[in-house]
Amino acid sequence: MGRSEKEIVWRENVNDSQQGFVSLEGRMVIDGISSLKAESYNLDSFSLENVSQKYLGEGKKTQNVDDRLQEIIDDFHHNKPKLAEYNIQDCILVWKIFEKLQLMDFLIFRSQLTGLELDRSGGSVAAFNHLYLPRLHRQGYISPNLPKNAVASPGGFVMDSKPGLYKNVLILDFKSLYPSIIRTFKIDPLGLIVGLHEQVQHINQPIPGYRGAFFSREKHILPELITQLWQQRDIAKKDKDLARSQTIKILMNSFYGVLGSSGCAFYDTRLASSITLRGHFIMQQTAKWIEAQGYEVIYGDTDSTFVLLKPQLLLDQCIEIGKDLEQSINEQWKNYLETEFNLPCYLEIEFETTFCRFLMPTIRGSKMGSKKRYAGLVKTENQETLLFKGLENVRSDWTILAKTFQHQLYQMIFHDQNPSDYIRETVQQIYSGQWDEQLVYRKRLRKKLNSYVKNTPPQVKAAKIADEHNRSLGRSPKYQNKGWISYVFTQSGPQPVDHVTAESVDDAIKEADRLLYVAKSRGKHCVIYEEVQQ
Repeated sequence: MGRSEKEIVWRENVNDSQQGFVSLEGRMVIDGISSLKAESYNLDSFSLENVSQKYLGEGKKTQNVDDRLQEIIDDFHHNKPKLAEYNIQDCILVWKIFEKLQLMDFLIFRSQLTGLELDRSGGSVAAFNHLYLPRLHRQGYISPNLPKNAVASPGGFVMDSKPGLYKNVLILDFKSLYPSIIRTFKIDPLGLIVGLHEQVQHINQPIPGYRGAFFSREKHILPELITQLWQQRDIAKKDKDLARSQTIKILMNSFYGVLGSSGCAFYDTRLASSITLRGHFIMQQTAKWIEAQGYEVIYGDTDSTFVLLKPQLLLDQCIEIGKDLEQSINEQWKNYLETEFNLPCYLEIEFETTFCRFLMPTIRGSKMGSKKRYAGLVKTENQETLLFKGLENVRSDWTILAKTFQHQLYQMIFHDQNPSDYIRETVQQIYSGQWDEQLVYRKRLRKKLNSYVKNTPPQVKAAKIADEHNRSLGRSPKYQNKGWISYVFTQSGPQPVDHVTAESVDDAIKEADRLLYVAKSRGKHCVIYEEVQQ
């Protein structure tokens, strides 16, 4: 398969014996899952079947996607053309996904921009070094060694929320806050070294940071680098070049993480802290300016501010206030930075949206408001949309019923309808078994199955039962090396969907009916029904 007569080279991952790398002389081997993750795709499952169904609307050539090993073995012995067709379809699906999502365009541009190989996953530190080191050397400096004792830096700002059910809540969002802070306050490894020297020598009035940091006004690299990338991204967005725009966005946003990583030679807690703690100050000061105009700030999170308006206002009035706040806050930051620091302002806050109804829940068992968890109703001229953050509706490890129920419940509450009858009816239907097929949990095993010793959560118990069942049938165990498992809670405890044991014949028949429903919905063969009946 390579461009020479040499054999393929397989190299195992030293950190994971189940993962490895293929080398073909003269070629690059690109992994689809790693490519999707590199471009910030976040999916419940990165299986070929799930990704192809989601983005292409087609899938594998098999009758049983979840348990296709036996089918493949049978086809190998008795129907090789069918197996060949199955394999060719897999190749076609991968090719179509790469084309549809422009993955190769993304990887090629990322390689040109960062110096990373096409098949490299991760590599933020290496990308940073590729861009930063040559510029540092041209300034007459070399990088330090890796730090020995790294001190943790503070995280992003999260304001204590004011829980409640509200009408008319605005969202104001800072555009690329951390890259903007780096540009504005000249935060930079070289700038830190030079700035500290200038502070000791009392020259050039370096810009104060946090935790004893000072940054040079003239000697720096990162602010100019971000400016260049920002301009390139604006051009890419104008040209509707999504791959190029996304690559630049990911790279710019990675700079803070790299400077806060002990794996980076330029790590210094004064660098990362001067970004995050400056972000804290910006968010707090923004809230003060908004409240000085007579509005209430009910929550703030990293770069977003939630503003409560009067409930009787119409949507057009709310939008007008949002635009006015956007303009006034940007003007105030421009004046503040010029007056206090003699610096140009690259901070930019944007009016993002208006929630006509908004719920900030409390922490369970407490009267305190939650963080990073809320729901809101957005209305436009043509439609209305429910948005969830951190709640069951958007979490992959909750059941379909929980998500459906929460969506309908919030719809009713946001439209001032009494949900009592709906709640009672749903509970009654659950007890009667009407929603059994929607009470399936799906969770990820983040460690190898035998690594769970002290604590055995439900998904691990279900996985162990499933693998024991697979062994009893002569199949290979599925869950020994991480992965996702679907399971239900029974009177016998958590059990995998693929193999639910029952304590009586009646329960077995009921479970068979439930599994048959699940089987049909997933396109499984009805042999599952026969297995459970037996």
